[in-house]
Amino acid sequence: MLRESDAPVRGQPRRRRDPAQPNLLLDPMPARIEPCLALLKARPPQGDDWVYEIKWDGYRLAVHIEPTGIRILTRGGHDWTHRFPAIKVAAMWLPVGTAILDGEAVVLDEQGRSDFGLLQQSLGGRGGKKSSSDAIFMAFDLLYFDGHDLRNSELGMRRHLLEDLVPASEQGDIRLSEEIEADGDQLLASACEHGLEGIIAKRRSAPYRSGRLGDWVKIKCVQSDSFVIVGYERSTVARAGIGRLLLAARKGKKLVYVGGVGTGFNERNARELREKLDGLITSTPAAVVDRKGAIFVKPKLIAEIEYRAWTDDGKLRHASYKGLRDAADVAAVYELE
Repeated sequence: MLRESDAPVRGQPRRRRDPAQPNLLLDPMPARIEPCLALLKARPPQGDDWVYEIKWDGYRLAVHIEPTGIRILTRGGHDWTHRFPAIKVAAMWLPVGTAILDGEAVVLDEQGRSDFGLLQQSLGGRGGKKSSSDAIFMAFDLLYFDGHDLRNSELGMRRHLLEDLVPASEQGDIRLSEEIEADGDQLLASACEHGLEGIIAKRRSAPYRSGRLGDWVKIKCVQSDSFVIVGYERSTVARAGIGRLLLAARKGKKLVYVGGVGTGFNERNARELREKLDGLITSTPAAVVDRKGAIFVKPKLIAEIEYRAWTDDGKLRHASYKGLRDAADVAAVYELE
């Protein structure tokens, strides 16, 4: 395009790029985003606005791809970049300048199922300092993408961009948690048949909202929740072992005893757990427990427990120990109504 003088039209001189923001960000990049949490329901919601995924059993993480490098944050905001070196390297190779991916770090068993116990072992247990080369990152949402804050966009739009960034065929250390087109009840039945933990249902038209507001729903095959360890009983078989953990749930500001768990340990994790518990022994019970021979501990440790149901008197039925939750994971202790 020319002016009347035939001289070329010239724009304003370009501003120099800020080297800290090489992609000329349109929206400031959040330092941290509180995660959207799934609400527990007994059955999958129905309707065209709901989409489904497999429920992964691991540690919730946010992978930040920033101008200065990679950060991997836990649900509680702790920087665990050094603990997931393979995921960090995979993030560096993603074809994007800046991004925040929401997902779950998992370790898969031989059948391809996520196993929380295997993940904990790879990290050295609760409070461990080991890094895990076995963990992979299952990405299921994209919250920030090359200068755009996507939280106000519908899930469908966020997923479209995520699938371009992490293709479904990718089998590296960052993988796509795929949406599954199916009837919710049939998908849940199939997930349970294959020994999976359950499924997640997400509202397709919803923005990304932090907290447990019902836009995401989890439906489990087997109940699995977090409980406070308030004591233990010694094993009559293994001198250094544990016969039974005594568990409590929250009811308002109080802890209420909900029974115990005596399975799910192996010799190694029982010994490690016993060492932690012996350092927390107290003469003041954190909950009312009517068990002869109980040794009470300060309510500092949170255990992930798998169980089948509740008894009529409010105790866990067929409970099995899965592992300790790390403080950085900020696991929510089960709330009694």
